[in-house]
Amino acid sequence: MIAVAMRRLAYWLLLASTVAAGADAVRVIESRSVPAEQLPAINSASHDLKLSLYAFTGTRWLPADIITAVAEALPLIAQCDVAIASAELRILEAQRRFHFFSTPVSRELMREFTVQKPALIFVDDTYSDPAYDAEAIGLSNAKERPELSNTIWLAYGARDLPLAIAHELVHVLSDNGEHSDAPDNLMRPGTAPSQTRLTGAQCNRLRVVAEANGLITRRAGVAGRK
Repeated sequence: MIAVAMRRLAYWLLLASTVAAGADAVRVIESRSVPAEQLPAINSASHDLKLSLYAFTGTRWLPADIITAVAEALPLIAQCDVAIASAELRILEAQRRFHFFSTPVSRELMREFTVQKPALIFVDDTYSDPAYDAEAIGLSNAKERPELSNTIWLAYGARDLPLAIAHELVHVLSDNGEHSDAPDNLMRPGTAPSQTRLTGAQCNRLRVVAEANGLITRRAGVAGRK
């Protein structure tokens, strides 16, 4: 109960700072790419995905750790015949209140700084209640918070980070919050090292919906897959 009370107090202090603090510019101070040799090569890929990553200077996240985790997550998306064309990490300088996920403050961040989507945003912690290690916001669950659509927010210390990244990416690309009870499926409610598979139906939905929503692009000369 004490931890919950402290989290709520911090949340309200964060909201208060939104009003009190001036809106300093959010700016990129460093950019890094996931090395091309770490991107999964798929000769049979039908689509390409350009992934945008964002973190903040002065947080516990280290750029090298983010890049390593993302590189380990990408083959799980590639099993759906989606090639990763690029994955770019941008380090942002911004007010400390933006280092934490909360719907009102993070919406303000998205209004002040345009991110390329789909986007993974690595934050120090979350003020959501209940507090999840990662939160995926597609189109269907962004109607009341449109600025956050097609973003994924990952709190420092997220369990099974590469798996969590891939799991949340499937939610966003598929625009689907459902989970699976199939053995070893990536979309089971909780992550585990053995849970890495996606079914043909899951992959098909991912490709169809993500292409329709402009999150992936079809490769030239590749016909639609059934």
